[in-house]
Amino acid sequence: MNLSAQTDTVPTREHHLEGVTIESHRTDRQVTASKPIQLLTKEELRQLGLQNLADAVKKFAGAQVKDYGGIGGMKTVSVRNLGAHHTAVSYDDVTISNTQAGQIDINRYTLDNVESITLSVGSDDNWLQSARHYASGGVLSIKSERQGRDGKQWEWKLKGASFGYVSPSFRYWQPISSGTTIALNGSFMRADGQYPYTLVNGREKTREKRHNTDISSWQGEANLYHTWNDQSQLDVKACWYYSDRGLPGAVILYKDEGNERLWDEDFFTQAVFTHRFHRQLTLKARMKYAHSWNKYKDYDMKYENGVRTDVARQNEYYGSVTLGWRANDWLTFALAEDMAFNNLRSNITISDNLTDPPYPKRTTSLTALSANLEWQRLRVNANVVGTYATESVEAGKQPEDQKRLSPSLSVSYRLLKNEHLFLRAMYKNTFRMPTFNDLYYIRMGNTGLRPENAHEMNVGVTWSGRPVKLVKYLTVTIDGYLNKVTDKIVAFPSTYVWKMANFGQVTIEGVDVTLATEIPVMKIAKDEEVSLLLTGSYTNLKAVDKEDRSPTYDHQLPYTPRQSGNASVLLRTPWVHLGYNVFTQGKRWSNVQTTPQYALKAYWEHSLSLSHEFRLRACCLELQATVHNLTDEQYEIIKYYPMPGRSFSASATLRF
Repeated sequence: MNLSAQTDTVPTREHHLEGVTIESHRTDRQVTASKPIQLLTKEELRQLGLQNLADAVKKFAGAQVKDYGGIGGMKTVSVRNLGAHHTAVSYDDVTISNTQAGQIDINRYTLDNVESITLSVGSDDNWLQSARHYASGGVLSIKSERQGRDGKQWEWKLKGASFGYVSPSFRYWQPISSGTTIALNGSFMRADGQYPYTLVNGREKTREKRHNTDISSWQGEANLYHTWNDQSQLDVKACWYYSDRGLPGAVILYKDEGNERLWDEDFFTQAVFTHRFHRQLTLKARMKYAHSWNKYKDYDMKYENGVRTDVARQNEYYGSVTLGWRANDWLTFALAEDMAFNNLRSNITISDNLTDPPYPKRTTSLTALSANLEWQRLRVNANVVGTYATESVEAGKQPEDQKRLSPSLSVSYRLLKNEHLFLRAMYKNTFRMPTFNDLYYIRMGNTGLRPENAHEMNVGVTWSGRPVKLVKYLTVTIDGYLNKVTDKIVAFPSTYVWKMANFGQVTIEGVDVTLATEIPVMKIAKDEEVSLLLTGSYTNLKAVDKEDRSPTYDHQLPYTPRQSGNASVLLRTPWVHLGYNVFTQGKRWSNVQTTPQYALKAYWEHSLSLSHEFRLRACCLELQATVHNLTDEQYEIIKYYPMPGRSFSASATLRF
């Protein structure tokens, strides 16, 4: 864009020029990136009335959220059906890990202090990312909000909802010196979770209530941000979480027992340091210590003394260094080295024949070398990750060391010089190590397991522009993909008990489509208008068993709908924001045998949200009310675990 001004021939004359406003829609990363990337901002999360991280992730195309029902139910995310173990969850640029189970419960993380959420297929497009990100099949990145540079700020929030849900929380920001800011936030949540559901037994239908669904949790976080005069940055974070919850059982006919309880406590502290030596060389270092403790109790007369108690503690010591070199304006290189040490102490033994627990320890080294090229209309990213893992145990058989090289290549090309129209393609190889539970869990562990190997291939077209004056912008992405998984780790029955084993090959074929547009409806004042924001995504997915010897050859994998999608409509006005969301999943099965007794019916879940912000001198009050599952749809995501019907929530947030 060229701008010019005409000069006056009379130099002493004074002129007052009218202000000029230039409007332009920023081309999103999801359009220009060589890999599929989707983003939700804090403003979108708040105005659409999304209440938790799981609901936000459901808006991403290709993301599957497993939900065991209820407020305290576990929720995990899988990208393009690769499994939760292949999906890294990152919090402020450092990966959250769980070597014992291998999957992260995203239900623990609140949206109150979230600036943005990003889902990347493959790894992110950040050239200074850690080797763990490069090694993952997909990355869910949570970025927390940074404020407080302009003075002390407080935020108090009270949220209430159906089923006895109450949650007060606070946030506090304070600059303590030039370039240094602290931020604190904490929350408490409790709920009885006893929601009603419809039990169907043949032609008979009865209304029942879920039991043993109560939960109480505490969460606290402290952050310190410091920026030096040379723009070097240090971010330090400490988080603590504790919960006490009942575990609702499966609903089979009229049996809805809840005899299990779970206590969780997690603590981690991390630091991220970024320093730019000069224009060409940048260093990013990460350090983290994490401790997790959980206790599980099952009350049943089949156990000695009527109760079984499992206690586990795991620790992680993690360090990462990434060195980036900008060779010139169009070529960059990065070398990332990650080291992690994990251990698990538990009273669970490998088998009934061994009285001593294994107490496993694992040391993992990840080395990633990447190159990024941006030349005119071409963008290329290539990387290779080297993994070395060694393990030791105090009892039982020790697994073999693992060594692996995993390459990745992605390309994006701008087809038309004056249009944001891109063609992109990606290939990525990843693998996931067996978890401690896979290797050592009582009666199921198998120390001879091989890593699960996955190949991801993607071809897509993206476009963003303003085809007609009726809209401010229109963004469309279409991606077709093929994933192949070998040595898949599954549990299958042996002579007497179930065992973990490498079994089968899985082929995953799919198409993801996303769309976003904003329509200006009415101009109210110079800086105020009424507008309509429309977003949507659609996934068509075929994930089938390709093991030649399998009796379920070419059958759709369990809990994998062929079709799923979501849509949102947000009406923005100067007075109130009205948001509508709908999520849908097609027919799916709870077993690899796709017969009627294992079928789960399709469902549509609607929600409606209303919010308004009041300006009260030096403070701001935001009120929000949401109706969830507006049509009172009765459905299950996991078989025999009914989801809540219609419910209500309301919140009041005071900022000053």
